[in-house]
Amino acid sequence: MRKKLVRALGSIAVVLLLSGVISILEYRRMSDYVSELIASNIKSVGLSQKLADITQEYDLQMLAVVVTNDISLMPDFDLDDFNAQADSLKASIKSPKALPMVDSVVVSFDAYMRTSMKFDEVFLADSVNTGEWFFGTLQPRYTSFRDDINTLNEAIHEDLIANSANFDAGFYRSIIPGVVSVGAGLLLIFLLMYFIIANYVNPLYRMSDGLDAYKASGRRYTYTFEGDDQLANINAGITDLMEENQELKKRVKALKDRQ
Repeated sequence: MRKKLVRALGSIAVVLLLSGVISILEYRRMSDYVSELIASNIKSVGLSQKLADITQEYDLQMLAVVVTNDISLMPDFDLDDFNAQADSLKASIKSPKALPMVDSVVVSFDAYMRTSMKFDEVFLADSVNTGEWFFGTLQPRYTSFRDDINTLNEAIHEDLIANSANFDAGFYRSIIPGVVSVGAGLLLIFLLMYFIIANYVNPLYRMSDGLDAYKASGRRYTYTFEGDDQLANINAGITDLMEENQELKKRVKALKDRQ
């Protein structure tokens, strides 16, 4: 009987332990992968915004030169820093959809920068109106750059949303083994309960009822059940004792009758 109970309880423990380990490993694997993607998306958003801010500041400083008509206010642009930020942005992007958009941003920026380098020549030329050139020639290049970087930002945000959704879906996938294990554990517990009640509790009640009936009315103890465990051995012993006790009572009665 001890072995049967140990096997039954042990099987429940094994199922719960294995499902728990699987759930933890699956969640950690999914969490590490998606967290890396989300961190990459956040870094890409920051770098993209930095490129947009650098270029916007440069464009506004050039506008100040046009408005004040003072060439001494002409700003310097750190092209090496911009290229380094652009390279970092390209390295941080994992989405195949967004990656080509970085090249588009670089191309549109290059067109804007090459146009802006002609500003000194335009400013000093008497035949060209600086304001008209700025808004008619340079600003369309800047607008194109802004459109490209906005398109890139939208793609990065879409990828971030998709990765967040995948994280949520992966979380639910990772807890499925746990839910299944809990369900299986409950089922095994109910089966174990049924097994214990059917094979041990009910026989004990019947043995007790048989003993009560024997003590109350002397009715023969006839309860039997199949099995080869300790409970069946106890029942067989009780049956033998009851039969011996009945036989002894008959002998005692016969002796009394003779006297």
